Amino acid sequence: MHPGGPFWARKDAGAWSIPKGEHGDAEDPRACAMREFEEELGAPAPAADALTELGTIRQRGGKHVTAFAAAGDLDASAIRSNTFTLEWPPRSGRRQEFPEVDRAAWFGLPEAREKINPGQAELLDRLEAALQGS
Repeated sequence: MHPGGPFWARKDAGAWSIPKGEHGDAEDPRACAMREFEEELGAPAPAADALTELGTIRQRGGKHVTAFAAAGDLDASAIRSNTFTLEWPPRSGRRQEFPEVDRAAWFGLPEAREKINPGQAELLDRLEAALQGS
């Protein structure tokens, strides 16, 4: 998925991400992943028992991401993301609403490696290994 908002509007390579969000110590990462999938893509998440855990990575900013994979047939052209409000342009006093995700797409692994946030690239290696093991 490609992040929405003016900061990301002209960025492509290295800007794409998996659906993700922070969870508290008491929240199950799998439950958080399912919630974020639905919020960011506007589609029901795959069943919890259909998820394959890809483990946890640490992004450059220090955020820990526990990722899951599942087979599915999401229509990437039909996503409906939640929104956020931002003062834009900066220091204008004008607040605008933007989608958290402005588009989604399916990529083969070589193209996905070019598009994904570099901090999440290891997840593609783990996905490839999981697919080869099945």
